[in-house]
Amino acid sequence: MDAHSRGQADEIDPADQWVLNPRTGNYELRLNHSAGQSAPQSRPRGATTPGPRSAEGSRSAEGSRTDQRSRTTGAPTEAPVPGQRRRRAPEGPGGQQPQPGRRKRKPAKSRKNKVLLWTGGTMALVLVAGGVGAYAYYEHLNGNINKVDVVGAESTGFKKDQAVNILLIGTDKRTGDGNEGYGDKNSPGHADTTILFHVSKDRTNATAMSIPRDLKTEIPECQTKMPDGTIKTIPGQADERFNVSLGQSDRDPGCTMRTVKKLTGVTVDHFMMADFNAVKELTTAVGGVKVCLVKPVKDKDSKLNLPAGESTIQGEQALAFVRTRHSFGNESDLDRIKVQQQFLSSMIRQMKSDETLTSPSKLLDLAEAATNALTVDSGIGSIGKLKSLGEELAKIDAKNITFTTLPVIDNPAEKIKATVVPDPVKAPQLFANLKSDISLTEVKKKQQDAKNAQAALLQGKRSTAREVRVDVYNGSGIQGAAQSTINWLQVEQGVTRSTNKSNAPEKAAKTTLEYAPNQADQARKLADLMGLPATALKPGTQDAEALAPMTLVLGSDFKGAGVPITGPAKAPEGAQTADKKVCAQ
Repeated sequence: MDAHSRGQADEIDPADQWVLNPRTGNYELRLNHSAGQSAPQSRPRGATTPGPRSAEGSRSAEGSRTDQRSRTTGAPTEAPVPGQRRRRAPEGPGGQQPQPGRRKRKPAKSRKNKVLLWTGGTMALVLVAGGVGAYAYYEHLNGNINKVDVVGAESTGFKKDQAVNILLIGTDKRTGDGNEGYGDKNSPGHADTTILFHVSKDRTNATAMSIPRDLKTEIPECQTKMPDGTIKTIPGQADERFNVSLGQSDRDPGCTMRTVKKLTGVTVDHFMMADFNAVKELTTAVGGVKVCLVKPVKDKDSKLNLPAGESTIQGEQALAFVRTRHSFGNESDLDRIKVQQQFLSSMIRQMKSDETLTSPSKLLDLAEAATNALTVDSGIGSIGKLKSLGEELAKIDAKNITFTTLPVIDNPAEKIKATVVPDPVKAPQLFANLKSDISLTEVKKKQQDAKNAQAALLQGKRSTAREVRVDVYNGSGIQGAAQSTINWLQVEQGVTRSTNKSNAPEKAAKTTLEYAPNQADQARKLADLMGLPATALKPGTQDAEALAPMTLVLGSDFKGAGVPITGPAKAPEGAQTADKKVCAQ
């Protein structure tokens, strides 16, 4: 029986498995406390734990050993780690355990609350809560984590009552064995895969926005801390590929964070970065990730070789799956991003499954692999801080985690299309959603409007977008709000009979739509398009003349063109939620 098969009972807490053997002075891992079971794994004080192990190999070897302690008499064989309860009472006469007064096992805590599964990397952040408890192992995991001091970071870190933005960076820097076929041989690494992960203030939803590596954008001036402790200032570049925001000219992840802030207007609170090995180690630790293919793939470049249908991949095959550019879609980086998002969604589902959450050995493997794989900013550079962050992320249901890609168009400055630029209409809308903490999924909440007679105004026939006539006034206090709304209505929604009437006579607290009874069908259509609540509708008492427009006044609750006043935003085309299984094609 291997370690993945032992210790599955609910009452076993991974935090209680490391105990000190007073005979050897070593901390030992016990996944079963019954005599006669397999021998504990021994870890010398201060020794480095090896990386993730396969289900066969070292664990099966452990299963063949006998428990030496079961043949030992005299002094107790287990001494408590600081803060850990003693597992056995001293033996009485005749070697019998005294039954009266034996301490009873405390009721098992909820499995969901003991788990720490977070991952980051070529693409990943994935969730959860809990801890690994023994002090020595805790310190060992702390020592695994690589940290970078971000110079001049704007954020003070995440707080439980605020939205949080985490930048996930996968670098193509070659490290470790078996990665010779990936990345540039002598490169310090680029921002090969980048995801801005926005977690809502109320922790009900999250948006993961992929940023294409071939996006042309401005890379601002930034400062980095060099190995000798000196601060280096790196000049900005006005028109450069996004992926050179990391690694090139000594740029560190802090420079990528600033580039994202310049591009989106969103302040990045933290980063998590990993290289190729992260994908291989984390997928192996979790026992593999399920993927689905519409057709079989045999790619000579990435060495990806999979049949049509569902497969479970890990290690080299998992890395090949997320790295290949010639097996799916039109072989572009944008289609590769879609495949990576499908992979991440599956990985999230796997990590939140009972198969993972009830396996102490898998959780220990994941903790080991993840801490070895990650480089993070100093603000979250400890197990305690990562655990706290994980507990916040664990609150989000997979169906409310939306993966999307920054909307782009081909670079108009190029004859041969090799790079892309932000879509001038769609990209600002998505950025506004992130800045305003607007969800891209419908999060279940109590609808107070349903009890209000005002809600009846939204019930009934709708006109077409082309039939809607509306004058737009800006009472929001945001410069250009009326014109940006007109652009969005006309270009994106087909409301061509809309007019910018400039500023309203005075600033308005709420957005309102005034209309005549015979314009009700137009009002409902515009409310649908703009996400207006029923309370924003202000019907008149007399019918309007033919071709007369309605009056829309943007108020202080206006957050941006295309951003709903209430409810979820319209997700960009191609967006997908983490609970959905999608086959790559």
